[in-house]
Amino acid sequence: MTDENSVTVPDYQRIMLPLLRFAAQNGGEVSIREAVDALAEIFCLTEAHLKEMLPSGKQPTFNNRVAWAAAYMKKAGLLAATRRGFFQVTDRGRELLSQQPQAITVQLLKQYPEFVEFYQPGNVQDTAASTLRDDDAGLSAATPLEALEEAYERIYSELAGELLARLKKASPSFFERTVVELLVRMGYGGSRADAGKAVGGSGDGGIDGIIKEDKLGLDVVYIQAKRWDSTPVGRPDVMQFAGALQAQRAGKGIFITTSRFTEDAQRYVAQIKSRIVLIDGMHLARLMIGHDVGVSTVSQYAVKRVDNDYFEESV
Repeated sequence: MTDENSVTVPDYQRIMLPLLRFAAQNGGEVSIREAVDALAEIFCLTEAHLKEMLPSGKQPTFNNRVAWAAAYMKKAGLLAATRRGFFQVTDRGRELLSQQPQAITVQLLKQYPEFVEFYQPGNVQDTAASTLRDDDAGLSAATPLEALEEAYERIYSELAGELLARLKKASPSFFERTVVELLVRMGYGGSRADAGKAVGGSGDGGIDGIIKEDKLGLDVVYIQAKRWDSTPVGRPDVMQFAGALQAQRAGKGIFITTSRFTEDAQRYVAQIKSRIVLIDGMHLARLMIGHDVGVSTVSQYAVKRVDNDYFEESV
């Protein structure tokens, strides 16, 4: 009996052999969707496994790996595309299966000249995959798309950490201006001039500022901002802010800190009637990146794919 806790989403190289076997057993063409469903059963994957997403959140990880496993074997001539989203096993694929391989890996696929040409150094797919390749065996646990997204996520996380470190060293007035700039970029506060006047002047009972919730000023949001280095914001500080909101008969507030919030503070916010959003240091840094506050774009890379509709010839 399989222990569900020991099951993980297989990498695309583990997928290749059972995928080729599945295609051979079905004889005719099969779809990627059918392959995903069949392989999920073979690998004993649960709904939770199948819902795991790529770092971008745009595609399930397992679906992506099945698609790349199929793509690599197509490049090696083991599978052949029949129509959009469908493929079938080739004579070469059946010949390989007759040899009863223990696994199909990138190293094995390199026996086929077509795959070597595709996978040669400098090829965009090889460059992406090589970031996570084992030096000796030439094995990669990630598909090229995963490698790109994981590399992007590492760069993103490092940038967020650097931003947060700079904010902690900045003056209180600079931090205050940064909060204003971010909220305006996010669509709050009406004009920047209005937001600048509203935030940072009151310091009244735990409230550092007030900002319009929308450009028409139909409602307001109260703000508390603490530029702390490492001391976490606890329940007493959040309770003081909530009390200040009640005194103003306000129902909405944003508590921003360069530090973090204790679990007790987070539980308290979830229980009270007032709606208070807690933004800790890393969340703040990521919001700044997402809204281009304190950062600049160095380079951009567009990941493209074939437009199948373009190649649909009208009768």
